[in-house]
Amino acid sequence: MAEDDRLHDYTFRLIGQRLEHAERRLADFAHHALAQAALAACDFEECYAHTTAITPPGTFRSHSLQALWTALDLIDAAVHTGRDDEARAHAEAARRADLGRLSPRFALVTAAARAMVASDDEAPVLFAAALALPGIGEWPFELARVHLAYGERLRRLRRTRDARSQLAAARDGFERLGALPWARRAATELGATGATRQRVNGGGASLTLQEREVARLAATGLTNRQIAARLYVAPRTVSAHLYRIFPKLGITSRAALRDALNTVPPPARRQSYD
Repeated sequence: MAEDDRLHDYTFRLIGQRLEHAERRLADFAHHALAQAALAACDFEECYAHTTAITPPGTFRSHSLQALWTALDLIDAAVHTGRDDEARAHAEAARRADLGRLSPRFALVTAAARAMVASDDEAPVLFAAALALPGIGEWPFELARVHLAYGERLRRLRRTRDARSQLAAARDGFERLGALPWARRAATELGATGATRQRVNGGGASLTLQEREVARLAATGLTNRQIAARLYVAPRTVSAHLYRIFPKLGITSRAALRDALNTVPPPARRQSYD
């Protein structure tokens, strides 16, 4: 059983138990783990379901550390699922609670939350201010997440060069931590800026980073429209990628994608982008 499968099997069994008050904390830990896994896979609806099972948007449930630790997760999921009111309410709740007084980590989270729900005019200034906070280097995972969120916003503002810088910092930070699903999410965003990287050669196949990601998602059974929504591209772009991917992998159908991908080595780490 794969690591992700073991995580889901264990945590869903835990959540399904009838838990007493003291054991509710265990269910919160399970929801937290599943929320993080969903975020890394860009399954924002699932993440939103798990984070709001811990605490409703706009509030922090009393005596729940996970309610604090998942604040940015809830906002990230809400922003990506069009729940702007809920995202703003949760960011405002974090500001009112003055979480930043607790540690540099929560200061970064609170500042990033404010930036994530800000207008396009205000967001870049607020993200830059968050990244200038003292002591945040002690929290490399949260720091990489802020670079990712900042890069995502810059890409949507068509500030491509600035977006690449932030997304590359996010990817590199996640890679250093071994957080490979998160690194893949950042790298996919980076690829969507039009950045190029050396191609991967093996078994006769040569896939770009975005082609690899399209192939991976198609192998899970997602439709072209669903893949397009995950990667923020047009469905016809997904179709074009698949048109090029099949001959590169020597296959003729989506059903053969999973086995074909298993024969292609992963891209080398720390390759440069243009």
